[in-house]
Amino acid sequence: MATLVLERRRTGWDVVLGILLVLGGFVVLGDVVLATVVSVLLIAWTSLLSGIVMLVGALFRIRSGGAWSAALGGAVLTVLGLFMLRNPIIGAVTLTMLAGALFLTGGLARVVAAFQSPQHKLILAVSGLVSIGLGVYVLINPVVATLTLLGVLLGVQIVVEGLTLVTLGRLRASATAQQVPQSVPA
Repeated sequence: MATLVLERRRTGWDVVLGILLVLGGFVVLGDVVLATVVSVLLIAWTSLLSGIVMLVGALFRIRSGGAWSAALGGAVLTVLGLFMLRNPIIGAVTLTMLAGALFLTGGLARVVAAFQSPQHKLILAVSGLVSIGLGVYVLINPVVATLTLLGVLLGVQIVVEGLTLVTLGRLRASATAQQVPQSVPA
């Protein structure tokens, strides 16, 4: 019997893609305001189209049940997408405030985990305090952070993904054979 095992392997294509991602991340970091606008518009269009698809799907499932929750979710996504397309600045402010709240709560959780964890207390506490500081800064100065934060986060994420591909590669499934014990006849 064969089982699938995930293993991390790096190929030449992973290195090439990783280098391209790192270069693309630096391009994004070169103009974070444009990256913020593009990311807000991408999220808006994705929300709008997903909402429309969910609404249409809900119409096809009216008799089978579960249509109301799909219709409600589709309506919320459609309205969110239209709202962000109509006023991308307000969408960027909203996403920035959400990011600030996530930094703050994630930092608080790490600080609490630092007190409860017997190992890694220092790294949890330091990373938690940095996240708390970043979250407080974003929540206190949303206007200053709005035009740059989302672009910087996107650029840094692209660079990190590229470096990960270059150094570690991707997870791939590989089949390994398992020995099945043979029963011995008595």
